Amino acid sequence: MSPPSIYFCRGRPVVANVFDRLRALVLSVCLIAAFALPAFAGPFEDAVAKFANDEFSDTEEAIGTIATSGNPLAFPIISALQDGRLSADPDTRNVYVTQADGKIIDAATGAAVDKLPDNAAAVRLNNRLRRTVEAALGGLTLLSPDPAKRIAAAQSVFKTHDEAMLPVVDGALAKETNKGAKLAFTEARAAILLFKADATDAEKLEAIATIKARGDQEALALLTGLTGEQPPAIARAAASATSAIQSNLALWSTVQNAWYGLSLGSVLLLAAIGLAITFGVMGVINMAHGEMVMIGAYTTFVVQEAIRTSYPGLFDYSLLIAVPLAFIVAGAIGVLIERSIIRFLYGRPLETLLATWGLSLVLQQAVRTAFGPTNREVGNPSWMSGAFELGQITITYNRLWILCFTLAVFAILLAMLRYTALGLEMRAVTQNRRMAASMGIATSRVDALTFGLGSGIAGIAGVALSQIDNVSPNLGQSYIIDSFMVVVFGGVGNLWGTLVGAFTLGIANKFLEPVAGAVLGKIAILVLIILFIQKRPRGLFALKGRAVEA
Repeated sequence: MSPPSIYFCRGRPVVANVFDRLRALVLSVCLIAAFALPAFAGPFEDAVAKFANDEFSDTEEAIGTIATSGNPLAFPIISALQDGRLSADPDTRNVYVTQADGKIIDAATGAAVDKLPDNAAAVRLNNRLRRTVEAALGGLTLLSPDPAKRIAAAQSVFKTHDEAMLPVVDGALAKETNKGAKLAFTEARAAILLFKADATDAEKLEAIATIKARGDQEALALLTGLTGEQPPAIARAAASATSAIQSNLALWSTVQNAWYGLSLGSVLLLAAIGLAITFGVMGVINMAHGEMVMIGAYTTFVVQEAIRTSYPGLFDYSLLIAVPLAFIVAGAIGVLIERSIIRFLYGRPLETLLATWGLSLVLQQAVRTAFGPTNREVGNPSWMSGAFELGQITITYNRLWILCFTLAVFAILLAMLRYTALGLEMRAVTQNRRMAASMGIATSRVDALTFGLGSGIAGIAGVALSQIDNVSPNLGQSYIIDSFMVVVFGGVGNLWGTLVGAFTLGIANKFLEPVAGAVLGKIAILVLIILFIQKRPRGLFALKGRAVEA
């Protein structure tokens, strides 16, 4: 055996075998560390790798593990899975997230990746997994700093009632201070306990009471979906809660139909109130009244186009600007029509009807030539967009504002007729035309201003209708027949009759539609009005005027 070689380190002798052993030890440690890294991968990385197995059961396990891991990559991964942006390479078992901006990251590490491997394919989902993904996303946002997001997440858990979310919901409920979010968490917890196999009867009874208090369609669906053999106490409580919710929803459905009827009635009143003046006060059958509504809607379109191109910051004020302009434009056209056509046809209702019908066709074609035959976009200002919940009904802001606007127009018109000189002259001419003329009232001037007033009100009706209907050359034709029915039913020339008639027909129509359908409902309303007019030819509130002096 040869003696060991001697080396010198920092001037001191060292045996060569010691260096060899040290090098071997360092190399061994490096090799062990390199091969052992996969073995030390955590549960999160293992769960991510399961997506590459292309098995629904493994994908479901991966979703549950990732959702409860607390890893910041959990939400991007599950969100990408829901949107079809999660891909897996079965060869390397690497999983990739394609972000919304098109960039690609490694799902396990978050490291950027240049491009997807050729073998990578999107991770598949079925309907059951989609519900699991929805529940997981809901659980991941339960602790969001935004109360609205927490409530939305709790609502998602309520729908899916995934048992895996119970610890997360309990933790979120313990920390919650927002009243609305706390209620949403309580309902989500109740939904989970209701379907939890090992929940106690007391917990399930408390859950049923919580769901019953919610009382909406989702609560009803949850209770009716409770299947399997349940203890008698649970089954009775669920049946009682289901019956109570059904009765409550039937009541709210009636309220919702009544609101829809009021909403429709406000639209009918707004379209008919101008006709009540021209037809009821003047006795003129104006078939071009709908075109005055259309002109008001197109005035709104022109105003919004000018604001969009030149003063975009004023868009929220566009309707406030359009209302007086629509009144002026439609009113001026109404005065022109009265002076050039109508005044030569007083006392000849058939000729007036034919002349104004022909005029309506001319106005429609003029608008088609100027603006084209297609619908025009009229936007909703921010204060007219959206909706809110009141109990179990939904109220949209645009319909609510139209109702308020209609009542305001009605009140202003009543005040104008009662307290202004023009209103006094209009009432005098209505009640006794010859006597009014002998008292020095210029009846021809009153006729022109009255027709212009009715046309101007139709114009501002078009401003409101542009927010809920298509702005097109045929807009007015959709309301002309209903407007005549409202005026005749309420009483010719009586504004209060027009108000009552509009809301009565609107509510009746909305209650008949679910039973008879939209078309048969309108036919039934028309038949009922005909029968009513046979008994009361002057409508609900008869008013003496030029049309009935004879």
